Amino acid sequence: MQLTGYGEGSSDRLDLTFAALADPTRRAILARLARGEASVMELAEPFEMTQPAISKHLKVLERAGLISRGQDAQRRPRRLEVQSLREAARWLEGYRRFWEVRFQHLDSLLDALKTKGKRHARTKP
Repeated sequence: MQLTGYGEGSSDRLDLTFAALADPTRRAILARLARGEASVMELAEPFEMTQPAISKHLKVLERAGLISRGQDAQRRPRRLEVQSLREAARWLEGYRRFWEVRFQHLDSLLDALKTKGKRHARTKP
């Protein structure tokens, strides 16, 4: 089973996505945006950090393609963008399938060994 297949650009995008997802504050921001778009002030509200600190997190998320900035009069709401998450999920899915096949092979081997062991135990005097 092949686990690669991502070109240089895709690899860079995955790097940015996983780096962005590595931070709990950014994951919390994404969770909030999953409920709908929000302004920087709305996103900063639950955190004990300055607006510039939140803005730095937002820039990381934007660079990774996880969020985008809208324009609503004076407000610039952020919204969740799912394409980068889909790419990361697709990449992870390849590994999930890989390990699932490996574990199925291991289960089969263990079942065969158990059966062989039971037969061997019955033939002993």
